[in-house]
Amino acid sequence: MNEIVDRIGLCIESGKINKASPYPQSMKGEDGADEVTKLALEQSTSPDEILKACNAAMQRIGNRFSRNEVFVPELLMAAKAMHAVMAHLKPYFQTGDVKRKGKFIIGTVAGDLHDIGKNLVSMVVEGNGWEVIDLGVDVKSGKFVSAIKENPDSIVGLSALLTTTMANMASTVKAIKTEFPATFVIVGGAPLSQAKADQMGADGYGANPQSAVILLNQRLIVN
Repeated sequence: MNEIVDRIGLCIESGKINKASPYPQSMKGEDGADEVTKLALEQSTSPDEILKACNAAMQRIGNRFSRNEVFVPELLMAAKAMHAVMAHLKPYFQTGDVKRKGKFIIGTVAGDLHDIGKNLVSMVVEGNGWEVIDLGVDVKSGKFVSAIKENPDSIVGLSALLTTTMANMASTVKAIKTEFPATFVIVGGAPLSQAKADQMGADGYGANPQSAVILLNQRLIVN
């Protein structure tokens, strides 16, 4: 991987969005993900190589988050830097020059308005090369089912923070599996555990954003 692509990866992992961004202090005044990506494309760097740098950087920061070496603010800054890169790559996705790994539908289940966990998962998953379809919060079962109809072969992620919405999550899993038995469903959130995910009939449990990415990539290999 050439030097400019390595620099993009460093900007993402460090959370350096653009030159004006004061974070991190060690890179203050330097070009960030925005400027470096623009320059890379002007120098005819392959968009695929840039996307690979995004994937690798988000995996590194995700693994560090899983090990409690960095925390939510650092992960958010990395995700914002990644989005600065994606803004430049968007035209290449639209033309088909760069391919996504697949589609990931995500939403916070009915009765729950919390979105921080969902948003973190969305950003890390997108940074790992997936197209994310974010349905928002307080999403009823029917909306998930409709989204799957519109996006066949998608993987679905259900999020919740409230213990009181576990029944809604379970009914959503059931509704999805009734309509689309082959759809792979991942659940996550503070009240969840692997045992509860199994009890609901979900296919996977994401304890954190990186574990969700691992499940998605494993599913890609299986298929």
